[in-house]
Amino acid sequence: MNTTLHNFHIPVMGTGHSIDSPIRVAHLGISSAISVVDDMLCEKIRKHYCSEFNLPYTNIPKSAADGRAERITGYLNLVANIVSQKFEKLKQLPLYCNSEKDRYFNLLPESSPLKSAYKFIGSLTDSAERQQQIDELTSKMLPGSIDVNIMAKVDALGLGSDGRPMSAEFSDASAALRGYANSKLNSSLVLSAGFNPRLYGYLAEFKDFYRDAEGTIKKRLILKVSDFRSALIQGKFLAKKGLEVSEFRIESGLNCGGHAFASDGHLMPVLLREFREKRDELPGTFMPMIRSYYESKGKHLPELAEEEMRPKITVQGGIGTHGEMQRLLKDFEMDATGWGSPFLLVPEATCVDEFTSKLLANAAEKDLYLSNVSPLGVPFNNIRGSGSEIHTRELIEKGKPGSKCPKGHLASNTEFTENPICTASAQYQLLKINQIKMNSELTDEQKETQANRVMKKTCLCTNLGTGSLIRLGIMKPSYGRQEICPGPNIAWFNREYTLDEMTDHIYGRRESLVPEERPHMFAKELTMYVDYLEMMMNQSENEDSGLRKFEKMRRNLEDGMAVCLEIADSDPYMDENLKSLNSAVINQRKRLNMLFETYSVAVYL
Repeated sequence: MNTTLHNFHIPVMGTGHSIDSPIRVAHLGISSAISVVDDMLCEKIRKHYCSEFNLPYTNIPKSAADGRAERITGYLNLVANIVSQKFEKLKQLPLYCNSEKDRYFNLLPESSPLKSAYKFIGSLTDSAERQQQIDELTSKMLPGSIDVNIMAKVDALGLGSDGRPMSAEFSDASAALRGYANSKLNSSLVLSAGFNPRLYGYLAEFKDFYRDAEGTIKKRLILKVSDFRSALIQGKFLAKKGLEVSEFRIESGLNCGGHAFASDGHLMPVLLREFREKRDELPGTFMPMIRSYYESKGKHLPELAEEEMRPKITVQGGIGTHGEMQRLLKDFEMDATGWGSPFLLVPEATCVDEFTSKLLANAAEKDLYLSNVSPLGVPFNNIRGSGSEIHTRELIEKGKPGSKCPKGHLASNTEFTENPICTASAQYQLLKINQIKMNSELTDEQKETQANRVMKKTCLCTNLGTGSLIRLGIMKPSYGRQEICPGPNIAWFNREYTLDEMTDHIYGRRESLVPEERPHMFAKELTMYVDYLEMMMNQSENEDSGLRKFEKMRRNLEDGMAVCLEIADSDPYMDENLKSLNSAVINQRKRLNMLFETYSVAVYL
């Protein structure tokens, strides 16, 4: 099992905002995740860092036969080399003289054995013993993991030189997987955004995902899941191929950054409780399948300690205080937590341009919303006033909506064309708007509403990486178009922070960075789900089938609210606003009653 030093990690954020996070923080022992959706962005960032670190650079052209995979491998190998170089330099530094090496240990949680040893050695007076202990402590230092995220369902088939779709191994997700598998990284692959059997089957082609003779897995698997059932189904699929899941990463369906994959009203406390109660089922189910696979292939599976067979369970989505993290680690027995959006305001950790950083710092709750800008057709967490929003509005005003679609990673629509195109492309939007205009059954008002909905789709492939290019000086700020996808939690963080400030906030070692009135993460999630249910009701046709679906969500929300009230009645952890949780349940129950009264009347009129 991979050993991590911290109780938190920095999850993937967009295509560009965490793309160089390992270069920034891995030498200090902090793990983070890179998105490799945009291989051309990876190539530009590789060129930049080769120049910065005086390393040789050879361009991998867009026309290369396996260019996508090669660009991803090239970038990941560069990141591995830079992190190794920075980490080895850090290890050579002296201790107890306020060096970066001291910072490494000071950032660790108080529960860390390495930190305890660091404090003990600092009290020693015998110089020989002190140096011996320092050398031993240095040998135990580890860099943060350089993890890589692939959106499993973002898996477009590219076109060959003949204009026809290429074979399956050249699909976007498969090529990205191959790029990671061929890299020198010893880290984890995070698979998110759904179950892709073809991609999961392709994992079996690469030996680094299996245990070697010593029982070590060089490249581990992390699955981002919405519930226990999903974890069990996906884990069993992989186990039949001898593949182990090292970590299941639970994320809130709505209270998160990026795309929001809403559940049927299953709130986080209910999901976490189920994982806590059933987690031993996971290795008990998977390991017999894994052993059977190794035996069928004539391979030796080394004897493993129970702890090595047990996948970690971690959680992310809306965590904002030390107390909330303690609730997750202690009451729900999570192994670690993911802190995403707050790190967008930590320039030492993420790659955000100045314009967008100020926008985030000044954002209020009203500025953060679930949008329909994603070509995937999935709700997308957004912020008002972004460079991308401004650019999209300018195109509409000029009568030239849509993108030229230079990358095509989200091209999936075949409504008008044989080969898939993107709904954010100018090609699709012009065709769709013309179809709407020609529809004689629609009123002028309905036509305008539908056309506006079409034109709101944004080129995420390009715009999510623009801010990182501007921050690194690769692109001029005047280009604009920056898209960013923070979770609503960012509203309570109101300036830029140092890495030390944010880490101390996470571990409760300083005055909280957020005000006391910030609602509990569970309270915010509950409110967001009722907001989402109201939106769905407003968009429905007032049918019986809709009512049944909404009633199911309501029952699930009621189950979640019951658990929330149990938590609200418990003793709070440090900086944990449990009063807001109790208030949220009372207020959202009233809202639900009103919503269903109104909807039921409309159905039966």
